[in-house]
Amino acid sequence: MAETMGQSGPRIRLGVSTCLLGEQVRFDGGHKHDRYITGVLGEYVDEWVPVCPEVECGLTIPRESMRLIGDPDNPRLMMPKSGIDQTERMLGFARSKLEELAPLDLNGFVFKKDSPSSGAFRVRVYDQNGVPKKVGRGLFAGAFMKRFPYTPVEEEGRLHDLPLRENFIERIFAHARWTQLLAEDPTPGGLVRFHSSVKLALMAHSPAHYQELGRLVARAGVLPWDELVAEYYAGYMTGLRKLATRGRHVNVLQHTMGYLKDALPSEDKQELLSLFEDYRQGLVPLIVPITLLKHHLARHDVPDWVHIQTYLNPYPKELMLRNHV
Repeated sequence: MAETMGQSGPRIRLGVSTCLLGEQVRFDGGHKHDRYITGVLGEYVDEWVPVCPEVECGLTIPRESMRLIGDPDNPRLMMPKSGIDQTERMLGFARSKLEELAPLDLNGFVFKKDSPSSGAFRVRVYDQNGVPKKVGRGLFAGAFMKRFPYTPVEEEGRLHDLPLRENFIERIFAHARWTQLLAEDPTPGGLVRFHSSVKLALMAHSPAHYQELGRLVARAGVLPWDELVAEYYAGYMTGLRKLATRGRHVNVLQHTMGYLKDALPSEDKQELLSLFEDYRQGLVPLIVPITLLKHHLARHDVPDWVHIQTYLNPYPKELMLRNHV
């Protein structure tokens, strides 16, 4: 049986807000240790790259709290009690820190929710009347996402949403496989093999990106390599960012089952189809039909490209993410 590139596991390097690791760097001298990040996900992370923008830009511990004020697209970072504007200090730090992070090829970043420096989504921005709206993004997190638009990003709070957690972790490992490809086999042939291994994953997340990237890979060896790689990377990570739906999962399961149509007796086919429908209706988690399908794929002669699909093994099974989606 053919093996997926990096089946033993690609190296995972993640950025993280320092306080989530339990370091006492918060404005009040405390921390926001997240045990899922360090105790569960951390088992599969080879290297954490912690960043606390507020401390690293020169602010003290403890310090006055800060908030975003003004235009949500270009807010100011203010200390409301003293009236000190820390915007330029933070933006200057962000520019230098992003240069430092760029060569590390981070596979993702877990940010601290609600932080005026590190919140990635729905951070409070106060208007001229002091009324907050959850429409902003922390200054450092925003700069990171602008500089690295295809690197998977999430907040620790949103990781309690199981579909968002599953999607983020799938993208972390997908990004790591991409980084591994560029390090080990940066050739048109390597890209073709890589694309062959991610077809079903793309189909589950975004059929449009699956088709678009198939057309792009057909031009491998014709397009300039740098252009080909940049365009594929953008489409690949953008497609995976879309949450896979039950309907698209069932389409992929049925598509994969098609390679067994001449091998399975009718009762086995019916059992699979029944489980697919149970999953579509939310009666069983995804792991149930996937497990039975993999059982049949292992016992019968199917094309090698089916065995190497990352869709079948997107991340370590011990994370048990498909037990909940």
